[in-house]
Amino acid sequence: MTQQTSQETSRNALGLTLGAIGVTIFGLTLPMTHIALTGFSPEVVTFGRAVIAAMAAGATLLFMRKRLPRAVISTLFLAGLCLVYGFPIFSSIAMQTLPAGHGGVVLGLLPLLTSIFAVIVDGERPSPLFWVCGVIGAILVAVFSARQNGFHFELGGLWLLAAAISASLGYVLSARVARDLSGWEVISWALILTLPISIVGLAFTLPSGVSAPSNQAIGALLYLSLFSMFGGFIFWNAGLAIGGIARVAQIQLMQTFVTLLFSTILLGEHIDIETIIFAVAVAFVVWLGRKARFS
Repeated sequence: MTQQTSQETSRNALGLTLGAIGVTIFGLTLPMTHIALTGFSPEVVTFGRAVIAAMAAGATLLFMRKRLPRAVISTLFLAGLCLVYGFPIFSSIAMQTLPAGHGGVVLGLLPLLTSIFAVIVDGERPSPLFWVCGVIGAILVAVFSARQNGFHFELGGLWLLAAAISASLGYVLSARVARDLSGWEVISWALILTLPISIVGLAFTLPSGVSAPSNQAIGALLYLSLFSMFGGFIFWNAGLAIGGIARVAQIQLMQTFVTLLFSTILLGEHIDIETIIFAVAVAFVVWLGRKARFS
């Protein structure tokens, strides 16, 4: 093995490792949201995690002496609306009535939804198989949700879908800016630009949105703030940059299974064989859709 090949192999391994750490951090988001909701309202969870994460992001930007990229302020702000508010509030509302494991399966569509928004925003022309996979994936998630709810309408499923759509659009907007900025800078500036809204929102919701939170609920809120909202992006984006986007992005398919695992460990949820089958089916369809995107 030549030295160049060895270095490339090491970079790929490092990129995959960092990406896996990022996915693991994101995979705990729904279980931690469940725990945080035992002491805080969905609104306080949303605005509280945004304020705490913005403090960490601001300190990092100051330490690294980064200047505000004025040319992309509007895109950063829109990405912030999706990632800082859209996904957290929608998923928090959904987690009030749905198991975290259920949410993990539905959010398994995230990679495919992200690809769809990339097509819409960047005007790409994917293959017909890509769209077929998108339809099949949506049907699988709809059938799974219906069966889990006894074929009764459950509003939480719609909130989860809204969370997935918001996150996917936020990822695409962030990716466009990340062509010129590092990934951690993108989420940091998005947090800073939306901070005034976060502070006002927290001030209005805090008085009535806290109900004797336990240490576990406080710890979960801190996790959502410092890891799900900020730290996870550092590992994930570094992994994409070092190991290559196409290669490392496939690890995102693990996120559903990480969520299922920690839903069992942290929440004691029973994950039945049907949930596992649907999770595997959704992951396969998403993987096939990503592979077929430009074939």
